[in-house]
Amino acid sequence: MLRIWSADKLRTTYNLSRAIKLGISVTSDCERILGPEHPKTLESRSNLANAYFDAGQLDEAIELTRQVLADRERVLGPEHPQTLAGRTNLAAAYRTAGRVSEAIDLDRQTIVEHERVFGLDNPQTLMSRGGLANAYYSAGQLDEAIKLHRQLLADRERVLGPDDPQTLGSRSNLALVLHRGRQFDEAINLYHQTIEDRERVLGRDHPDTLISRNNLAMVYQDADRLDEAIDLHRQVLADRERVLGPEHPHTLASHNNLATAYVAAERFSEGINLHRQNIEDQKRILSPDHPETLASRHNLAYACRAAGQLDDAIRLYREVLADKERVLGSDHIQTRLGRISLVETIKERAARRRKPPKRRSRRRR
Repeated sequence: MLRIWSADKLRTTYNLSRAIKLGISVTSDCERILGPEHPKTLESRSNLANAYFDAGQLDEAIELTRQVLADRERVLGPEHPQTLAGRTNLAAAYRTAGRVSEAIDLDRQTIVEHERVFGLDNPQTLMSRGGLANAYYSAGQLDEAIKLHRQLLADRERVLGPDDPQTLGSRSNLALVLHRGRQFDEAINLYHQTIEDRERVLGRDHPDTLISRNNLAMVYQDADRLDEAIDLHRQVLADRERVLGPEHPHTLASHNNLATAYVAAERFSEGINLHRQNIEDQKRILSPDHPETLASRHNLAYACRAAGQLDDAIRLYREVLADKERVLGSDHIQTRLGRISLVETIKERAARRRKPPKRRSRRRR
């Protein structure tokens, strides 16, 4: 069973290629020695599905999660905690893959089952409600997401207490949705409160504290407080490099976020150079097809467009769009956004070419 633990440990430390390789080997051995329906075999297959998910291999993750869920329903029963956990994992995979209507339907079903099995105030039930709120967020139904996150935060404060890590997570999630809804003042105040609480409860260097500080920098950026955003992004990047290491996915995300802040501040050369460097690191560490790598390539194309380098932007948009269609599918929200960005940039270039050159005024002698 040590190998099952080792495979999952590799996943949680983001050594994903080794986690997948070991997970495949462990699953095969469990099926051969223990049988395909043994709980440890199901556990190893579930861990392998999680590794696929973290590596951005969403088709493999969804297919394996569905198989494990069906087997757990048959072997353990539909109301077993591991079966309910599998349903939650499948909903999360649907959400990340852009299949938000399926995620919402499954999250609703999971909440009903959690309430029946565990009760309304059980932490697992509260967690399933958070999944539904996140699905609404992913679907762009922000009013519904804000409403659910507010209710969940109040219930976690009542049941778990204001300093429980899950309560702090709820506060952070509410701030994130408010940010997307452009309610910047409330989001900023909530992030300041969350950062203060997480530093006190978890410590200044805890990954969750660093996430809240990163998210605050993102709100500053969208609120046009660019100097504060760049300052805070630099601090978070330095702390993530020190605490997590230069190749941790969160550190790579901080590189991307600082680059986008440079572009927003019209420091195009710095932003483009940092994007290019980060993309090469993401290709090497995460893989060229990882969703985060694709997102960074989209951001580089946007940076070139903002800098007026429209030919480069169109080329980059076309390349990343082809890969998004192949990896994520043509209906994924990120694929659709990439298609819109490409069309808009082509129109912008055409309009610029049609614009007559400025006539030089003659000097009067």
